[in-house]
Amino acid sequence: MKLPPLNPLRMFESASRTLSFTQTARELHVTPGAVSRQIKVLEDFLGMRLFERANREVRLTPGGLQYRDDLHGAFERIEQATVRALAPPAAKPLQIWCQMTFAMRWLLPRMPAFHVAHPDRDTVFTTSFKPLRTLGDADVMIGIGHGDWPGAISRRLVDIELLPVCSPQLLTGPNAITTPRDLARHTLLQSTARPDYWRRWLDANHVGDIDPTHGLTFENVALAYQAALQGLGVAMGQYALVKDDLAAGRLVAPFENRLLIDSAFYLVYSERLQYDPHLCDFRDWLLDEVAKG
Repeated sequence: MKLPPLNPLRMFESASRTLSFTQTARELHVTPGAVSRQIKVLEDFLGMRLFERANREVRLTPGGLQYRDDLHGAFERIEQATVRALAPPAAKPLQIWCQMTFAMRWLLPRMPAFHVAHPDRDTVFTTSFKPLRTLGDADVMIGIGHGDWPGAISRRLVDIELLPVCSPQLLTGPNAITTPRDLARHTLLQSTARPDYWRRWLDANHVGDIDPTHGLTFENVALAYQAALQGLGVAMGQYALVKDDLAAGRLVAPFENRLLIDSAFYLVYSERLQYDPHLCDFRDWLLDEVAKG
């Protein structure tokens, strides 16, 4: 790429507009002699004269006039590019993919606090009941895993502790639940997304004579929780997601023992975004909320 020296080019751009080395000198805060010398450097580089000098007046030669016209669009593009570069970047919404039940029961109830703390930060949510193994078009992903997302940074958010939950009405009457074996007299509620949760809890509590595949099965955990709220049976709860219902008395846990499993909810984001201000605000706020809970 053959480019002329930039300082003489800057002098030429001004002088070709003003047709005055004195005015160019004032505009660029140099002496008229410096302008003349820099123009000479450019003329030597191009191998042609750009200005005719007569007394105190200068005028463009035909070659200088053509060079000015050819450069005009380039100078405009440089100016436009510089204006764009100096302008503050437009704030893009943070694209968040979140596992549906976590979004409904844990994240969304806390999001008003994020917007109070960061009113200028916009977010776009995408949710799904199915697991997401790659970020795709999302900036941030919140889902269940073991922290092993290749090429991404993952931060453990919330442990998964399993415990049966049900409506308070199932703890009274002739079929009241008092021991794990009493579950045999009740409908077990589960989801196709987490089909092993009931078996893992029953095995951990040495209950081998209950078939967890019998009962009501839903596409997702959120529907199983809703069925439990309606008194249809006993759901296998994830403690962090039913904690508010337990505190409010809408659901009860017949047994105190919770089973901690190896997977957890993770915050996942690309390494290229680890210093993005919007992502950092959301990440730091989210980790603070986890610490509170």
